Amino acid sequence: IADRLAMGESVSSILDVRGTAFVMNPGQWEALERSKYVSDHKVLFLPSYEEAKSDKRAFAEMSRAFQYETNPGNGRPLVQPHDKQAIYFNPPALPLDEALMDELYDMPFVRAPHHWYSDPIPAFETVKHSIVTMRGCFGGCTFCSITEHEGRIIQSRSAESILREVRALRRMGDFRGTITDLGGPTANMYQMKCKDEGIERACRRLSCVHPGICENLVTNHDPLLDVMRAVRKEPGIKKVFLASGIRYDLAERSPKFIEELARHHTGGQLSVAPEHNDDKVLDKMKKPGIQSFERFANAFTCASEEAGKQQFLVPYFISGHPGCTLGDMVELALWLKSKNMRPRQVQDFIPTPMSMAACMYYTGIDPLSREPVYTAKDMHEKRLQKALLLYWDPEHHDEVREALMKCGRRDLIGSGPKCLVPPKAGKGALPIHAQRSLQAQRAGARRGRR
Repeated sequence: IADRLAMGESVSSILDVRGTAFVMNPGQWEALERSKYVSDHKVLFLPSYEEAKSDKRAFAEMSRAFQYETNPGNGRPLVQPHDKQAIYFNPPALPLDEALMDELYDMPFVRAPHHWYSDPIPAFETVKHSIVTMRGCFGGCTFCSITEHEGRIIQSRSAESILREVRALRRMGDFRGTITDLGGPTANMYQMKCKDEGIERACRRLSCVHPGICENLVTNHDPLLDVMRAVRKEPGIKKVFLASGIRYDLAERSPKFIEELARHHTGGQLSVAPEHNDDKVLDKMKKPGIQSFERFANAFTCASEEAGKQQFLVPYFISGHPGCTLGDMVELALWLKSKNMRPRQVQDFIPTPMSMAACMYYTGIDPLSREPVYTAKDMHEKRLQKALLLYWDPEHHDEVREALMKCGRRDLIGSGPKCLVPPKAGKGALPIHAQRSLQAQRAGARRGRR
């Protein structure tokens, strides 16, 4: 855009740049709607803004169409009427090649917050000594919008570019030899790609790894292993962590990666994100089955023991995700107890802009299957779902007992080995709000007898 402006083009005439959008006047979009481009399916009209605002099915169709047009190789222009005007969305930007990635990351960034920030930025401390190796993610998790921001095609830097940044880090006055993260949206997708560019351009899949890993996906971890080893060997580097999310269904395919991850790149704890254990819920998330996590956990534990280290996985779980019922959370709590897990890092589902899960949350419709999907929207139920993840914490026992009674699972309240929470002595066996209701009923009955 800058080059074309410098050559004298007006900004109003630059309408064909991928990844940009512009406003069409009534005459323009109405003529386009009648043209052969629409009849030949070269341009796709979305439900109008007014339709999407008033009709949740139209909103779901809009989200579905948008998701299926995110591949730069086959994504079509999208048009959405809005009142008398319309927005024209050009196809997504093409992925950056390695040379462009290197050029961008070789720029002389100062690696510091802008001077306008007068107060310290706490989050900056966690990233100031980290290195981005790649952009993009082909996971397609429905609660995440990384694909919409960075693309589904992985864009990786060269090993030489990464090592140049390592050396730049070493020159920083406050660097003490620890690289806090070597990765990207998903650390172990570095240099992964489709085995055939033609297949990649034509592909309409929203995830390369769900419901199973695509047979056309190259999942070789060797390029990443080479980078990990090269960075470790750099003078002045004491520790290199991989902390930006390990896709464990991919890691399973490389025992050597798991071995080196455990031996050299984990600082006692490794965060991973199974999110849930129920296949139905995981399918709505587009996450792998819990069996994949269990296999990875076993492999990581064995690799840690062989390295003479006592290391742990810190699993992330989500409550209240579209498709997840209170009963599903009870089953997850039972699974956690059976694995002797007491998660502390838990999250209630938050809808994020442009994600499919946000569409499910708002509309109650799965935009891909076009079928209804249950979503917990009542704040009280959302608290109960989250409490079940923290079943072991006495502060949440009242809520857990209430959730179990709502699900008809009083058998899980007690002191037995399979119980999730102990009973509460005396009147406390009921949740607090139920106790108050019962007390009020009894008080009313006494007044009536008088």
